[in-house]
Amino acid sequence: MASLAASNHVARVLSVAKEVADVDAGSRIATSWRRCLISHKLDPARQGPPQTLTEAEVRHVAEPMEELIRLATPELDNLARVLREAGYCVNLADPNATMLLSRLPGAADADIFLRWKVYTGSNFSEAFEGTNGLGTALAEQKPILVHRDEHFREQWGIFSCAVTPLFDEAGRLAGAVNITSCREDLSRAAHQLALAVTMEATRRIEGTIFRNHFRNAWIATVPGDGGSGLIAYDDDRRVVGACRAARMMLGLTDGMIASGIDLARYVQAGSGADDMIELQRADGNPLGQGHIAPPLHARPVRRPPAARRDVPVSRFDGLHRLAGADPGLIKSVKRLARIGDHNLPILLCGETGVGKDVFARAIHAASSRARNHYVALNCAAMPESLIDAELFGYEAGAFTGARRDGSKGLIVQADGGTLFLDEIGDMPIALQTRLLRVLENREVWPLGALKPVPVDIRLISATHRDLGRMAEEGAFRADLYFRLRGMEVKLPALRERADKAELIRDIAREEAPDCRLSPEAWSLLTAYPFPGNMRQLRHVLRLAGCTAEDGVIADADLDLPPFGGRTGEPDLVSAERATIVEALRKHGGRVTEAASALKLSRATLYRKIKLLKIEPGQ
Repeated sequence: MASLAASNHVARVLSVAKEVADVDAGSRIATSWRRCLISHKLDPARQGPPQTLTEAEVRHVAEPMEELIRLATPELDNLARVLREAGYCVNLADPNATMLLSRLPGAADADIFLRWKVYTGSNFSEAFEGTNGLGTALAEQKPILVHRDEHFREQWGIFSCAVTPLFDEAGRLAGAVNITSCREDLSRAAHQLALAVTMEATRRIEGTIFRNHFRNAWIATVPGDGGSGLIAYDDDRRVVGACRAARMMLGLTDGMIASGIDLARYVQAGSGADDMIELQRADGNPLGQGHIAPPLHARPVRRPPAARRDVPVSRFDGLHRLAGADPGLIKSVKRLARIGDHNLPILLCGETGVGKDVFARAIHAASSRARNHYVALNCAAMPESLIDAELFGYEAGAFTGARRDGSKGLIVQADGGTLFLDEIGDMPIALQTRLLRVLENREVWPLGALKPVPVDIRLISATHRDLGRMAEEGAFRADLYFRLRGMEVKLPALRERADKAELIRDIAREEAPDCRLSPEAWSLLTAYPFPGNMRQLRHVLRLAGCTAEDGVIADADLDLPPFGGRTGEPDLVSAERATIVEALRKHGGRVTEAASALKLSRATLYRKIKLLKIEPGQ
């Protein structure tokens, strides 16, 4: 039956070219089908997933849109909450129809979207996937509903998509807001209503983008038949910007705005700001009631009370200290500050020893949950047979050896606070399924329990593994991966940090406060790649502080074993060793002459000979 339905759909699409299909020949769907057949040369019977970018490619594509994504996210989250129960997935896409932000619905609906790759990174351009809500709305720059078998490719017939293009402060296409449902019980009329809700949400996002860009200008909200338009003007009443609706309403062009045209040629408004004000055209015809908002610098500012000296100026101080002067970490901390207390799961990625637990504790301390428990579990350090009981808890008598009064489990202990799951990539698949249920339902079923226990936790996970690749290979549940990755924070290795020297200096003050580093020791520390990262650096300096003579840490006090090659870069240690051996050979083993040729001090060369274990005979 499925193949018959597919062949019928293909026949129907192909008949559009001859304008004999049971589709209005002048409809947007029919026009798009013809584009797909004639211009894009697509096959409606083709099967297979959409083109999907890698995580690195998504980051590259999203980077120019970072500010737009930040401004749009609150409205998209609200839209997702409104439509969640109807099984809608909410997406923000770029102008090329690549999804850059996704909010999946709950339970079984989310599994369908994940299975069909309708999520962040997937591309639904009309030129690739044929008629679909996202691709066609962007191709035509108009809102559209594509309902089930109106899709060009037969395989997308299980979905209904309502999409509204998104325009920036200058009326340029900036992307699209897409909502998609796989529910069979929703009629076309229901999806039309959802499209109306999406259009309204998109207009609010556009207003936020416009007001943010022109925050130092006066902004007039002008009523019109197709919705309100926004015009920005300066103190001299010269127009400096207009949104797409205002441009269409008043006939404004880029050239007119660039010339600083007088606002009075289009709109007559009072000189002050008011909640509602009567606006009229330059010819005196009324426009209706509008709104005038003053520039940000002209608005009354409520100054916060002076900070007490015994409390931090910002609750994010701890995170800023950890970020140091590394640009990547500073950017991540700024994003975490914008998220604030939104219950968004955080995934920390980085090599062993970079300080994932320390970073997670700082996130907890910066949240409103700081007064509640921070509970940590290392999934790699606990036997598989015990993780289940430790994580979910158990009732009295649930199994042989159980405590007489049972156990609450770490998730319940973290209720109201933060649960930190370190090395989440080592969690067994069976437990991943149970954890996913907890995240979806916000309740825990302890072993042997007759009813669930509701929980309110913020989840922070950490791993040194590539969870995305593991999910693709089936070694980690893909749906859990996307649940954990509300926001991913990459913690760089110590050798990669831009502020490595400052970090070494600061940690040396903490671990060896009564000592100073000799020039040779400093040179060795800054050049060493530290495979064990921050943890190794602390241990090395702590030991050096204990063994240093006269308060000076010499290079001989630093326990730094030879290391190279693990980073995927050339083995610099091996290359250095070979260079020194060759210099010694050329100069007959005379260290003074070899040091002079290598432009090193004799003491430094002796140290390197010892460190690299070069035998005199070599």
